[in-house]
Amino acid sequence: GQTLASGSDDDTVKLWASESGDCVATLTGHENWVRSVAFSPDGQTLASGSSDNTIRIWDVQTGDCLQVIDERVCGGMDITGVQGLSAGQRTALKLMGAVDDG
Repeated sequence: GQTLASGSDDDTVKLWASESGDCVATLTGHENWVRSVAFSPDGQTLASGSSDNTIRIWDVQTGDCLQVIDERVCGGMDITGVQGLSAGQRTALKLMGAVDDG
C-alpha cells in the first residue's frame, strides 16, 4: 500500500495508510511546527523540515530518526562553562542554537 505523510503544528510528522486513512505512525523529535515533508524516490526515507530550524531524516518502516540537520549557525555548540561571555553574547549564541546547561 501507499503511505502518505503530513507535518503538523503539534511538532510531529504523521504517516497515514492511503487506502484506509488510518494514522500508522507518529514521528516525534521536532521542537516546533513541521512545515514540510518529502519522501525519497524509493519511499524508504522521509525528510521533514521544521520551524525549529532542523531537517530530520526518518526511516519510514521503523519511524527512527536517522539524521538531524541543524540549520542554526551555532547548532549544538556547547558553551556551558565558557568564561568571558557577556550575558548578551551568551543569549545571542543560544538564539543561534548553542547549548548552555549552566
